[in-house]
Amino acid sequence: MERYSRQILFSPIGEKGQEQIRKKHILVVGAGALGTANAEMIARAGIGKLTIVDRDYVEWSNLQRQQLYIEEDAQNRIPKAVAAKLHLKKINSEVEVHSHVEDVTSANIEELAEGVDLIIDATDNFETRLLINDTALKHEIPWIYGGCVGSYGLSFTIIPHETPCLHCLLKHIPFDGMTCDTVGVISPIVSMVASHQTSEALKLLVGDEENRRGKLVSFDLWKNQYSSINMDRLKNNACPTCGTNPVYPYLTAEMETKAAVLCGRDTVQIRPSETKQFSFAQVAERVKPLADAFLENPFLMSFTFGEHRIVLFKDGRALIHGTKDISEAKKIYHRYVG
Repeated sequence: MERYSRQILFSPIGEKGQEQIRKKHILVVGAGALGTANAEMIARAGIGKLTIVDRDYVEWSNLQRQQLYIEEDAQNRIPKAVAAKLHLKKINSEVEVHSHVEDVTSANIEELAEGVDLIIDATDNFETRLLINDTALKHEIPWIYGGCVGSYGLSFTIIPHETPCLHCLLKHIPFDGMTCDTVGVISPIVSMVASHQTSEALKLLVGDEENRRGKLVSFDLWKNQYSSINMDRLKNNACPTCGTNPVYPYLTAEMETKAAVLCGRDTVQIRPSETKQFSFAQVAERVKPLADAFLENPFLMSFTFGEHRIVLFKDGRALIHGTKDISEAKKIYHRYVG
């Protein structure tokens, strides 16, 4: 236990708490800025099992704030979940790390959450957060919401049967449509939000209910502002997720979009109606002679035609870079992918 000696000396954790941490399983949804920061701190703390799921790959613009990644990951367009696992195993080989390169949907989220003790939100969109929310409430799993943009961040811990859920709070979350792709983001706010999330995670893992934060915290590091708000009055007994007669609406496939513009980017994600394994060799044979640029690794294939770059994953999902027009993106997808 020498590795965790300084953490064990911290009396709210101690040896008993450290043993508890080692027995637990955390799911981190998203392996971007918040995901990598949380995952690294959790791995260093000695979590027993860590599952990471992310749909994207490492790009140069990620390196400014997504602390687990290195230039080689961006050069080779390594999927974030794969790169995160590789680096986390080098940080703490004792942790059992599972990575999933996939989009989180109603079809897979309950399986991803099976057997986990806690879910940490590190996503960039509310569709996925509402899937997390429904799953967590249905299966009685605590989860920790977090978000940041510019120099502003916030976090809230959602406990089934105790706190209001995200569905209850949705009209009261003050992001106003801002994203890191429209107004930017600085890395210190990422660290601060992740620190709030991980500290709450540790409290939950060791069972320290007395010191658990019960309020939504928000802060602006640039403007030197910090606030803590009691959200209890927003709990809604008629909420379709955490009310007296829950129906978990976001776990139905009808609520999902098959094509969506990614958070503030000139990129559309196309998700086929049925998951299927693509033969990269067949696609490469067709597109490689025509493409302006071509890259392939064991996880994805990237090829460029004019102003558009198509990144194809083995399950048939694709990112169409260079457009926000879903109709145009679908045409590109069917023209080059099939």
